[in-house]
Amino acid sequence: MALTQSGSTRDHWSSRSAFLLAAIGSAVGLGNLWRFPAEAGSNGGGAFVLFYILCVVLIGLPVLLAETLIGRHGQASAPESVRRVASASRASSHWSVLASMGVFAAFLILSFYCVVGGWVLYYVGVFAVDLVNSGVAGGAFAGQSADHIESLFPALIGSAGWTVGLDALFLGITLYFVARGVSGGIEVVANWMMPAFFVLLLAITVYGMFGGGFGQAIDYLFTFEPEKLTGPVMLAAVSQAFFSLSLGVAGMITYGSYVGRNVNLAGTSAMIAGADTLVGLLAGLCVFPIVFSAGLPEGAGPGLMFVTLPHAFQDMPFGSVVGLLFFIMVFFAALTSSVGLLEVPTAWLIDRFRIVRRFSAMIVAFGAMVLGALAALSFNALSGWHPLGFIPLFEGQGFFDVLDGLTAKLFMPLGAILTALFVGWVADRKLVDIENGIGGALHLTWLFLVRFVCPLALVGILVMGLFPDLFG
Repeated sequence: MALTQSGSTRDHWSSRSAFLLAAIGSAVGLGNLWRFPAEAGSNGGGAFVLFYILCVVLIGLPVLLAETLIGRHGQASAPESVRRVASASRASSHWSVLASMGVFAAFLILSFYCVVGGWVLYYVGVFAVDLVNSGVAGGAFAGQSADHIESLFPALIGSAGWTVGLDALFLGITLYFVARGVSGGIEVVANWMMPAFFVLLLAITVYGMFGGGFGQAIDYLFTFEPEKLTGPVMLAAVSQAFFSLSLGVAGMITYGSYVGRNVNLAGTSAMIAGADTLVGLLAGLCVFPIVFSAGLPEGAGPGLMFVTLPHAFQDMPFGSVVGLLFFIMVFFAALTSSVGLLEVPTAWLIDRFRIVRRFSAMIVAFGAMVLGALAALSFNALSGWHPLGFIPLFEGQGFFDVLDGLTAKLFMPLGAILTALFVGWVADRKLVDIENGIGGALHLTWLFLVRFVCPLALVGILVMGLFPDLFG
C-alpha cells in the first residue's frame, strides 16, 4: 500500500515483474489469439503482418506509454488521474472525458467479452469430455462427421441457456479475482496464468512444426508481397495494432496508477508491446500450421477458432489433448484480459464514491451480466432485435454487434486520439519528461509520434469504422 496525493492508501504492484505480467495479460487476449490470425488470414498474410509490426512501433507503443504515464502520475482511477495531470499542467479538468469514455468502453467490452469467454469455456469442456471418450493418442471427435463438429458452434450460440449461463460463469471467475484486489487477486492471475499461457503457446507451436504445415505457415505469414499491401490492408493492420494493445479503454492508465516511481515506464511499455506482438505472431504460427495441414481455408475470419480449428484437430495425432490444451490456453488469455477490463470501472467506483472494492466489483459485474445476457441472447431469443437499426452503421445488427461496434468504432479510437493530443500538446512538458523515462533523440521521436503520427492514424481508424463505405 502507498500514500496517494489525496492522502489515502492505494494498493500497488508488489514488483516490476508483477506489473509487467499483469499489463501483458491485460493486453494479450482474444484479440491476439482470435482476431490476429483471422485478420492475417483475411488480409493477405505477410503484407499485413509486416505493416502490423510497424504500426505497433509507431502508433501502439507511443500511445501505450502515454496512457501509463498518466496513470503513474495520477495514482488514481483513470478519470481522476487525467484531472491531476491537467491540474499540474494548468489545463481544463474537462480533459478527463477521455478517460471517462475509456471507463465506459471497458464496461461495455467486458459485457460482451465474457460472452466469448463463455464460448471458450464450452470448448474446454467439449475437448475434456472428448479426451475421456477418444483417448490420448487418437484425433479428436473419433467417429464423428465433419458436419457434426462444425455444428457445435451454431448449436452453442443458438442455445439461450448455454450462452447466458456460460457468460455468467466466466464473469463470476473474473469477479472473484478482481474483488480480491491488486496484489491478492489480479497479480495471482498474472503470476500463474501468464507463464502457463506462454508455455502452452510455445508447446502447441512446436507441436505444429511437425504437422506438415509449418513451412507453409512461415511463408504465408512472413513472405512480403508488395501488391497485397493495399489501403484496406494497411488500415486493417493499424486497427489490429491498436486493438491488440487494448488502447483507448483506460486499462493502461488504471494499471499505471499502481506503478511505483522506481519503474521505468518506457522500458516496461516496450516490453508489453513486444510481448503482445510476439504472442500475435506465435498465435499465427500456432494456428495456421494446424489449418494448412488439415487442408482447411485460412481466411475463415472469426469462425477460425470455433469452427475451423476443432475440425482440424480431428485428424491430428493427440488431437483431443492438443485441442484441450489449446482452449485452456485461450481461456487463460481471455481471463487475464477480462480481469483488466473489470478493474477499470471498479477502480473508478472505488475512487469516485469511496465504495469498498468487493462491493464495487460486484456492482460492475452485475451491470455487465445484464448487458452480457442481452448480448448472448442476440444470437438466439433476441436475434430479431436490432436496437440501433435506425442508424445505417448498425442496421440489421444485434445487441452483441452493437456493443462491439460502439466500442471498437467510436469510443476506443476517440479516447486514444484524445489521449495522444492531451499528452502531446496539453500536459506539462516537465511532467511528461519526468514520467516517460526517456530522453534525447528518443524522447523527441516519441513526442513527434504522439503529437502527429498517432492522432492522424487513429483518426483514420475512426473514419474507417464510422464510414466503411469510403474504403470499399
